[in-house]
Amino acid sequence: MSERNSVLGLLRGEGERDHQVSSMELFFDLVFVFAITQLSHLLSERLDVRGALQTALLLLALWWAWVDTAWITNWFDPDRRPVRVMLVGTMVATLIMAVALPGAFGQRGLMFAVAFVAMQVGRTAFAVVGTREDPGLHRNFQRILAWRAASGLLWLAGGFASGPSRTIFWIAAVAMDSLGPAFGFFTPGLGRSITRDWHISGEHLAERCKLFLIIALGESILVTGRTFGQLDITPATLAAFVVAFLGSVALWWVYFDVSFDAAEQMFASSSDPGRLGRFAYTYLHIPMVAGIIVTAVGDELVIVHPFGHATPDTVATVLGGPALFLAGHLLFKRAVFGVWSIPRMAAIVALGIVAVIGRGWSPLAMAIVSVLIIAAVSWRDTRTIGSLLSEGATAAH
Repeated sequence: MSERNSVLGLLRGEGERDHQVSSMELFFDLVFVFAITQLSHLLSERLDVRGALQTALLLLALWWAWVDTAWITNWFDPDRRPVRVMLVGTMVATLIMAVALPGAFGQRGLMFAVAFVAMQVGRTAFAVVGTREDPGLHRNFQRILAWRAASGLLWLAGGFASGPSRTIFWIAAVAMDSLGPAFGFFTPGLGRSITRDWHISGEHLAERCKLFLIIALGESILVTGRTFGQLDITPATLAAFVVAFLGSVALWWVYFDVSFDAAEQMFASSSDPGRLGRFAYTYLHIPMVAGIIVTAVGDELVIVHPFGHATPDTVATVLGGPALFLAGHLLFKRAVFGVWSIPRMAAIVALGIVAVIGRGWSPLAMAIVSVLIIAAVSWRDTRTIGSLLSEGATAAH
């Protein structure tokens, strides 16, 4: 055990910062499989503007619940008993949130809000206590606690309210949760955090975000498998199922084949990993996760109705989900490498063109074209990643 770890008790030692993700963190992630599945069900049952807004709000709440924990375990040692107890408590709160998700804008709104606020405030208070002997981290978590307590009041107010009032309160709460890191959690009397003071392990945070993407992709495969299993197996449904699976593979390939390792290298060598972690990994993974969830709903629609004319819901999910994912990955690569990805721009435009000219196509045909467009992006990546590394090295520093 390093001298730093023996002094602070709960924090990782300097030599332990780049260690691989612990088994406790992997166990922690399991509860989010259920939570993401609940979100997907919610969106599939409410495919309209209101349902999309509600799903987006709840996704953001789940994301901040997860990513805040990922940042904390970047500093705190998950193998220490008090940290494990904190993580188990966070898991319990997440499970309660997940159970309440389908009724969060109905009778279970207060249940969702109480669980979320208890988790956010309780976990951050734990971090405040656990960093008392590290003045920089201690002050940082004091600021975060002030922001989480303030947004918590809005979450609770929304839980007690109903109808449009709940939505308004929760939009304000999500905005506060989302803007906190961008403003350095500025708090009167406590000042503002700067990213250069956030001494994090880039490899660890990148690995954590990678695992969350796998959770989302796994949930999409779960949805398609369950839907396919409930139908009569015909050549059409079998083809739709295979295309849906290949769509998940294509999204995985875009993120993981060559881009992930290259991005991790840039993250590890950055002179300001806190800034890159805040922007590229905390903010820009949100549209990618959302894109996977939306795509999963589209896959379900295609498997159930592979032929006939595509409905607006099918067009929005089958093409909009991949476009959202690619837009997030486009911005991610810009943040990490300092260059714009022309293949991703072209793919987003191509998906938009298909949405216009393909209204008379069958859902299956539209899904096939979508998969081919995403696959083309991945193929192009294998030919350009070397130049991205050389051109982006200066930007990362």
